[in-house]
Amino acid sequence: MSIETPSPVPGSRPPATGCIRILGIDPGSLRTGVGVIEAGADGKLRCLLHTTLHVGGDDDFPQRLARIYDGLSAIIDEHRPQEVAIERVFMAKNADSALKLGQARGAAICAAVGRALAVHEYAPTAIKQAVVGGGRADKSQVQHMVGVLLGLRDALQADAADALAVAITHAHTRAGVQRIGLPATAWRRRR
Repeated sequence: MSIETPSPVPGSRPPATGCIRILGIDPGSLRTGVGVIEAGADGKLRCLLHTTLHVGGDDDFPQRLARIYDGLSAIIDEHRPQEVAIERVFMAKNADSALKLGQARGAAICAAVGRALAVHEYAPTAIKQAVVGGGRADKSQVQHMVGVLLGLRDALQADAADALAVAITHAHTRAGVQRIGLPATAWRRRR
């Protein structure tokens, strides 16, 4: 497994007072995007990490799933997020692709749940709507708006940008729910 160079901000310290640390995951069986942000009570967002776990290769598929689990476990241990947001599976071009994507999501979810973290799921259209303002936005629009929202100057890799977009979506959803006074258990989507 290879991990692209992460953002330079160290995340090993605990979240700032009044902030929540969110891990966003864009699962994939070849590349899994990962992003960690801090969301302040004032609505400000700060990027702590953006990277891509490159898990594809010549190894068999179970080894790729292990690399997703191990890579995310290490990131969780280092950055200590309080909540996790993950992109929901969409219909793939074929059944085999959909199954592999579902299994990659499962490995990612297990890494989070194994560390007692709440996992929130968001549909791709909801993520695009929250970040770009339209559910049919393309990847370049998502990458651009993620950079703008987080004040990042350098270009983002697509999978890492998608992971940050998932985390931003959760931060916005969470803040909106808190403003209207709903308890966390009322707005979590049941499976």
